[in-house]
Amino acid sequence: MSKILLVEDDVSFCKMLENFLTRKDYNVETAFTAEEAKIKVKKDNFDLIITDLRLPNYDGIELMSEFKKEFPQIPVILMTGYSDVNTAVKAIKNGASDYISKPFNPEEVLLVVSNALQKETAVEVVKEKPLPKQKKAVQASEFITGISPASKKLAEYIQLVSPTNMSVLIIGESGTGKEVIAKSIHQNSIRKNNNFIAVDCGAIPKELAASEFFGHLKGSFTGAINDKVGYFEAANGGTIFLDEIGNLSYENQIQLLRALQERKIKPVGSNREIEVDIRIITATNEDLREAVKKGDFREDLYHRINEFSIHSPSLRERNED
Repeated sequence: MSKILLVEDDVSFCKMLENFLTRKDYNVETAFTAEEAKIKVKKDNFDLIITDLRLPNYDGIELMSEFKKEFPQIPVILMTGYSDVNTAVKAIKNGASDYISKPFNPEEVLLVVSNALQKETAVEVVKEKPLPKQKKAVQASEFITGISPASKKLAEYIQLVSPTNMSVLIIGESGTGKEVIAKSIHQNSIRKNNNFIAVDCGAIPKELAASEFFGHLKGSFTGAINDKVGYFEAANGGTIFLDEIGNLSYENQIQLLRALQERKIKPVGSNREIEVDIRIITATNEDLREAVKKGDFREDLYHRINEFSIHSPSLRERNED
């Protein structure tokens, strides 16, 4: 069993990645600071080190260089956000085995880890855990069941991300049950006893989006005959699911981004800000990356809603079900 040192200051993300790799039969140790990582790597024998590029009071590339100098036989993988990919590529030229980009993609992580262990240590890649473990993942979900590999993988990812507070982007064709997946994540999270609010972004006129999302006061505009609680306030403490988020206008995207960044909303016609504690899950049947390239979807919003992505398999991919 290969032993991995995982260096990441984001405790929630670190624990999720640790759990994921442990399920794949890797022995994982964690460190939340560079100093803690240095101590552990001297005390134990590791087959692989995975470190974040940005650590508190320390540079991930500098830490990698120190590891490679003292322990040249141990491959090092860097984890990086979207804005640091160029830096990670440069790090590979300076000794890193590879990099993992955030948002977290389980298949990419397994491939990069396996390749690094094969290339650097010539050990056999550890096979995935046997079927009984996967059955447990399927049973953990109230909504997602099935015997096909696609359904089992989907259930595993739901179980993996549900306990965290990460934003999730569900990608799939229309009619593949994206809202069912979102509900399953909510029901398996610590927010399950609070509201799950589903919103069809394609059904909201852009002129009314702010009122629908954030609410309004009576008389704030023509037709506002009563105070209205918006979707965000209604979901406070729970989960808001924004279906077909790619249909939002650019102006509405800006409003949404501000609310997600500040975790505060202001109803239309009000001067009072309301703090909201929500988890956001979004879904799309579009290629949002292509929309970003075309300028139709904000890149900063895309990365804000896509800390973890899940593919919703089509019926063609679930023949065994």
